Amino acid sequence: MPQYDATDSPPFVIRPSPMQGLGAFATHQIPAGTRLVEYAGERLSPEAAERRYPDLPGERHHTFLFAIDDAVVIDAAVNGNDARWINHSCAPNCDAVIDAGRIWIESLRDIVPGEELAYDYAFTLAERHTPAAKRRFPCHCGAQSCRGTMLARKR
Repeated sequence: MPQYDATDSPPFVIRPSPMQGLGAFATHQIPAGTRLVEYAGERLSPEAAERRYPDLPGERHHTFLFAIDDAVVIDAAVNGNDARWINHSCAPNCDAVIDAGRIWIESLRDIVPGEELAYDYAFTLAERHTPAAKRRFPCHCGAQSCRGTMLARKR
């Protein structure tokens, strides 16, 4: 698998996004299957993450949390890197891959210069994915297949 070499020019830059806030945009052609960046930040327990960022009903959800497993959550707001600016899309060109307790962002397909990098956050909730729950996790990716929410489809 190709991996971005830090001696090369950066594979993406951060700038305002039409999807949400800031986003990551390819600076050059990125081949499919390229490992672009590690999702870095402070490692927390899920309980510590919940205390730090309580999910309040009726309020829009926004954090830089990423769960590795049932015991470890990464908070990219603390000691994180530019991977935290990669937005959600219902038609992603990247994927988040957990490998040996680390999270990597990898390209799913060839990405052209200027294209915004995005992966499907596919959030899941213990509760039912009601319309109110979906509103707390809105998606603005603009894809034809947009679900309107960052929540994963319930099966």
